[in-house]
Amino acid sequence: MAKRSGKTALVTGASVGIGRDLADLFASDGHDLVLVSRNRAQLEDLAIKLRRAHGVEVQVMAKDLSMPGAGQEIFDQVESAGISVEYLVNNAGFGANTRFADSDVMNQLGMVQVNIGALTHLTRLFLPGMLKRRSGRIMNLGSVAGFMPGPYMAVYYATKAYVLSFSEALATELRGTGVTITVVCPGPTATEFGARAGFGTGKLALPSMSSKRVAEIAYAATMRGRRAVVTGWGNKILAIIPRLVPRSFAAFVTGRVNRTH
Repeated sequence: MAKRSGKTALVTGASVGIGRDLADLFASDGHDLVLVSRNRAQLEDLAIKLRRAHGVEVQVMAKDLSMPGAGQEIFDQVESAGISVEYLVNNAGFGANTRFADSDVMNQLGMVQVNIGALTHLTRLFLPGMLKRRSGRIMNLGSVAGFMPGPYMAVYYATKAYVLSFSEALATELRGTGVTITVVCPGPTATEFGARAGFGTGKLALPSMSSKRVAEIAYAATMRGRRAVVTGWGNKILAIIPRLVPRSFAAFVTGRVNRTH
């Protein structure tokens, strides 16, 4: 059991997958936690396990980040509790594999709110405190999808392009402040996300990394203050290829991968 650090990490999408594994990594290093997701029961179960295993303080917040006011509610509760967030992990996100014209428009708009809106809002709310202390780390979960257009997952790929661009721009703004921002770009990962999105189920399905391995890479990169990290050599190649071929060809190939019917 590590000695408690006195620092707190806030992790969104913490109940399953990469978020859950990241929470365990922070706790194993003695950091207290604020865990956020829609599923209170899963959060409470994880909180009990982390307290017992690592002796850290764990707060849970059941919030639906597709609701525009959720970010402010999270920030206000953290402030009211007197918690200073040293590590902000914007991990929550989801995708949907479908032809855009056939998609559920509310689901698509909710995706934009979770993947972009909540991430941007939480970053804006917690960043000033970090700058004032001249200390803090922000981790944004992007994707190799952010490097290319993605037919049949058009909105998801576009949201991840935003996360990549936003994070890299802020990394430049934050130079010399004592605060860093890291964008983590996994490829296909064995999580509930993939099942929900229908990602990688077609004829050209790509191999998946474990969520634990992705979390380990993401955690190490964030603690080192790296600007960006793509998880795995195969995914690094995927991220480079769209820069070497016409965008129309990249879109064609990605569409073949994503198309499930």
